Amino acid sequence: METLARRLQERARQLGISNAEAARRAGLEERRYAHYVSGRREPDLVTLVRIASALGTSPNWMLGVSTIASDPELADFIERFTNAANGMTKQEIELCVIQAEAIVAAKSRR
Repeated sequence: METLARRLQERARQLGISNAEAARRAGLEERRYAHYVSGRREPDLVTLVRIASALGTSPNWMLGVSTIASDPELADFIERFTNAANGMTKQEIELCVIQAEAIVAAKSRR
């Protein structure tokens, strides 16, 4: 529960929204959502998916589940990038990809 509560708070900060706004976006009562943010309760699977969707992230990230088992820190960075990309335009994402490709190309020339 601790990871979920921390991630709910982190995602709201990333989006620049209050817990009340996060609850509204997810279609939940503020009080119910507050229980999740405080770690007092856990949502059921359907509610977790609804919250993740409303906040533009994945249930795996919300629960701290690593998609890259060999390096949890790398998985966290990738999830953070994915979360940030959900708030970008297609053009902004393209610029980020170009920058990433340039970094990789520069490394291979060393």
